[in-house]
Amino acid sequence: MGIYLNPGNVEFQKIINGEYIDKTGIIALINSTIGTTRKLFCISRPRAFGKSVTANMLCAYYDCSCDSHKLFDGKEIASSDKYLKHLNSYNVISLDITKFISKVKSNGVSLETVTNEIVKAVHDDIKVAFPEYATGDSLNEDLIHFAEGTGRKFVFIIDEWDALIREAKGKRNIYSNYLNLLRSWFKNNNFTSRVVAAAYMTGILPIKKDDSQSAISNFTENSILAPDKFAGYVGFTEKDVKNLCNKYDMSYEEVKKWYGGYIFNQTEEIYNPYSVMCAMKNMKMGLYWGRASETENLLRYMNFDFDGLQEIIARLISGEKIEVETDSFENDFESFRSRDDVLTLLIHLGYLTWDDETKMAHIPNEEVYDEFKIMMKRQKSIAAIVGDYSELDRA
Repeated sequence: MGIYLNPGNVEFQKIINGEYIDKTGIIALINSTIGTTRKLFCISRPRAFGKSVTANMLCAYYDCSCDSHKLFDGKEIASSDKYLKHLNSYNVISLDITKFISKVKSNGVSLETVTNEIVKAVHDDIKVAFPEYATGDSLNEDLIHFAEGTGRKFVFIIDEWDALIREAKGKRNIYSNYLNLLRSWFKNNNFTSRVVAAAYMTGILPIKKDDSQSAISNFTENSILAPDKFAGYVGFTEKDVKNLCNKYDMSYEEVKKWYGGYIFNQTEEIYNPYSVMCAMKNMKMGLYWGRASETENLLRYMNFDFDGLQEIIARLISGEKIEVETDSFENDFESFRSRDDVLTLLIHLGYLTWDDETKMAHIPNEEVYDEFKIMMKRQKSIAAIVGDYSELDRA
């Protein structure tokens, strides 16, 4: 129906037409919270861990402007007792924050306008599709009119929610305005209970802290540090990978060595889904996850030599596990006060994995190890330190 308002199920249909690993069980977890105070979720994972696929799936399931029975019948969610109750039963607002940032940059406009662009885009969709509800002075007023007039609340789905936090380094006013918009939707007694059926935000970072507390404290957060019951729904499980290896006649042990190793609980690893699928399609292992821009960022973080950080990185590259205190990290790309803050960011970015039980971090797999080797060719000081610990190449 619109770009941001009730976008339909076309994007998820495209995904289903390809190689799709059923992750619809996550919908049952969200459905169980609708009508309660636990209806707001922020699920953060490294890039290429299937976050956007999940966002498109949720749009297709909840959007009342389309019929998605054929997409979900036969999937895991269809066995849930609330499957039909919530299927295509809500208005949906779907936002990909990276697209707003790209639009602003392409127009040569300041990032300060991104929040206003988000509000305007949603409001314009309402004015075009449902002008009878666009009668107030603000977007929030019209969303209240819309929800109460149609008898359907909204499910908010925000992909790359933290993109503006990541882009607006050192520009507190930009992300403060953005966080204030999120507060007006999700922590507003006059709005949230009347309009919001559920909210699902996904990105790389957990919600930005404000004075050491979450800026939107009523969200349930499940990051890569504490994925809880969402662990197997964002990323591939051992079962998923074994099934793919059987289908494509690939070595499971090799795939595990290259793309597994992310410790989400004490019984099972999670695999990088993007890299696994690339390996299957190309029928060979390789470095699929890395990008030049990300390697540049990794190199920049390595240059912060807090408390001997470069020596710690060298020990990680040599295969050691390092204790990391993650609680002080402020969920941004700039507020580093210690080596633990930098290492925690590397965990969120997927360069390290972290065991909640032992509080130890290490490099998860061969693909990420190769990323570090690329970085070391540029950072001679770390390479020299590594030489004092072990050989660069693993046996």
